[in-house]
Amino acid sequence: MSARRQTRRLRAQHRARKKQQAACGNRFFYHSHHDGANEKQDAARNSDRHRRDWRLQIGTASLQCGAMRRHLRAVDVAGVGLNATDTIIRLPHYPALDSKVEIRSVNVHAGGQVASAIVACRRWGLKVRYAGKVGDDEAGRFQIAEMKREKVKAHWVIAKGQSSQIAYILVDAISGERTVLWKRDLKISLQPQEVKEVLVLKSKVLLVDGHDPGAARKAAKLAKRSNTFVVGDFDNLYAGVEGLLEYVDFPITSRDFPRRLTGEKDLLKSLPLLFERFGCRACGATIGRLGVIVWDGVRFHLCPGYRVKAIDTTGAGDIFHGAFAFGLVQRCSMDEILEFSCAAAALNCTALGARGGIASLREIQKLRAKGARSERAYQEDKLQQAARRAVHDTSKPAKFRGSR
Repeated sequence: MSARRQTRRLRAQHRARKKQQAACGNRFFYHSHHDGANEKQDAARNSDRHRRDWRLQIGTASLQCGAMRRHLRAVDVAGVGLNATDTIIRLPHYPALDSKVEIRSVNVHAGGQVASAIVACRRWGLKVRYAGKVGDDEAGRFQIAEMKREKVKAHWVIAKGQSSQIAYILVDAISGERTVLWKRDLKISLQPQEVKEVLVLKSKVLLVDGHDPGAARKAAKLAKRSNTFVVGDFDNLYAGVEGLLEYVDFPITSRDFPRRLTGEKDLLKSLPLLFERFGCRACGATIGRLGVIVWDGVRFHLCPGYRVKAIDTTGAGDIFHGAFAFGLVQRCSMDEILEFSCAAAALNCTALGARGGIASLREIQKLRAKGARSERAYQEDKLQQAARRAVHDTSKPAKFRGSR
């Protein structure tokens, strides 16, 4: 067949697929230039899946990574976890006891660890799904409206007569550092029976946090069955979180979480302890402006942070975890994932709110290429020495491979 005739045939197939997608609600159709039977079989399978659950309406998408474009599957990242309505109060300086400080600004923003991370992934072009719980109040309606505005397919459990999670966040205008004052009714905790299997299936990465460990544990167990990576965002030692950690491939925690769980103050010792105890693929801790450190069973990966003019550090960790999930979907190396995540987190600090500074992929790449870095939290010789000690203490091999 001549090149011209082949081009005409491919164009005709493309027009036919467009008509099929329009007629079927823009569902996902696998396309092969070589075998039309594959397309029909996948279309039939997706049609059956669509009928089984009306919430599962999956469109086509593609994402550019470097010079390559790859078609995305049904869902790239699923999230089960926290959402919150944040009132950001910007102050000229942090108030001392028994003092008065004039407020510079007050703004209401959508936040929450998993919810904000999922929004970031959606803005970067991934197919996402979110499951969370709200009350039937104004804050809950605000959360639902924000997810709709962001075009995130969300499954909401609504607690009748209850209040949604709220937070008042004091932001120091000088440093951008924040203090979070929060309130969450136990009756809006997501329960294991409220996590449906369809919310987790057909995803490459599942993102959870530790606020509702029972529900997150169920979601993580379901994800493991379908060979899905599980990323965990842990900041506090909530009851039941250890049972959840058994099913998390990549726990990326706050600086203090490993110490609270293991009793070991030194991250170069506590991270290997976490790795060994829970059998994860890699575990790490964010260390503020100094970036992040990760242990993969063989070596420590240290990624210094990026220097930016911080306006508000709220949500930096949330966006870091969204970026980490993005990197796993893209099958990047661990070092590439950490650089991308640190850059995305830094840029989010340049605007108010947990999602105010979510940058484009181009802006993140620009910061990675030209941005100034923080000083190193650890020198390389110290990391190598700690790695040798950790490997000597256990014969367990590294589990991180970048993709399954």
